Amino acid sequence: MRAAGAGGGAAGGGAVPGAEAVVYEDTGAYQDGNALAGPLSEVFGVDVTRAAVRCTACGLAGPLPGLRVYAHAPGAVARCPGCEHVVLRLVLGNGTAWLDLRGTVGLRVPLA
Repeated sequence: MRAAGAGGGAAGGGAVPGAEAVVYEDTGAYQDGNALAGPLSEVFGVDVTRAAVRCTACGLAGPLPGLRVYAHAPGAVARCPGCEHVVLRLVLGNGTAWLDLRGTVGLRVPLA
């Protein structure tokens, strides 16, 4: 990610005067959604590599392994391969999981 510069961002609409807008840049440093298999299996107790997701931003639906996973932070951020919208965020630590799925319409997980 890079800062767009001081004062960047939309005029009005809740922009903070003098705040820097953060613009996402795809540097190619991502893994496919299979990188989430282990951590999400800890949360759900099933193999999630066959799960399907649908992006809330562009409507693209596909298998979870098709997501682009960036894990260069305390957790993982999975983005839609079609529009780069954040589909899910996952942080594991101290025996707790924080899972944010607000970027997906749903997560369909086959149980058998």
